[in-house]
Amino acid sequence: MTKGLLIVLSGPSGSGKDTVRERLMKRESFAFSVSATTRAPRPGEADGVDYHYISREQFEEKIRNGEMLEYTVYNGNYYGTLLKEALNVIESGRNLILVIEVEGAMNIKHLYPEAVLIMLLPPSFAEQERRLRKRGTEDEDVIRGRLERTREEVTYLPQYDYLVYNVDIDACTEEILGIVHAEQCAVKRHPDAQNAYFGA
Repeated sequence: MTKGLLIVLSGPSGSGKDTVRERLMKRESFAFSVSATTRAPRPGEADGVDYHYISREQFEEKIRNGEMLEYTVYNGNYYGTLLKEALNVIESGRNLILVIEVEGAMNIKHLYPEAVLIMLLPPSFAEQERRLRKRGTEDEDVIRGRLERTREEVTYLPQYDYLVYNVDIDACTEEILGIVHAEQCAVKRHPDAQNAYFGA
C-alpha cells in the first residue's frame, strides 16, 4: 500500500486556511488524527474520539521523548499531534492535513522530512488587510498585530515546498489537490517502482 502524505498548511490571518482544510476533509483520501490535550473532557466528549486526554506530566514526557509531532499551549493547556497517531493515518494510505503556524511547520519538517509544506497567502497584503477589516470582529490593535505578524510569517516562505494564492476558494482547493496528486506521483515516493514493475 502506498503511504499517505503529511500535508502542512500554513498562512497568515485572512488566508482562508481553515476553510480550505474543511473542503479537503470532505474528500475520501483525507483524514485527521486524534489530538492530545491536557484539558479536562467537556460533557459529551469521549477519550480517544475527541481528544486523547492526558495529564500535563504525561504530555511533557511525550515532548521529551519525541512522541509529539507538534504542540502548542492555549489557555494554559497543552494541545498537540501525537507522532504515532499521525503515522497511523499516513500508513493507512490516507493523507493527513494539519493547519500549523510557521514555527510548528519547521518542527514537523525536522521530525518528518517527507512532509509537504504549503504556504497559503491572500492575493496581496492589501487584500489581506481588506479581508481582516471586512470581518468586523477585531479592533484596530488586533488587526495591526495580525498584519505585523504576517511580515514575520512570510520570511519562512523559502522553507516551504509550495506557495498557493487564495484568490478563489474553489480554485485554491483544486490547486492544492493538484499538488497532492503530483506529490503522490513523485518518483521519490516510489523507491521500489522498478522492481515492482518487473514483478521482482
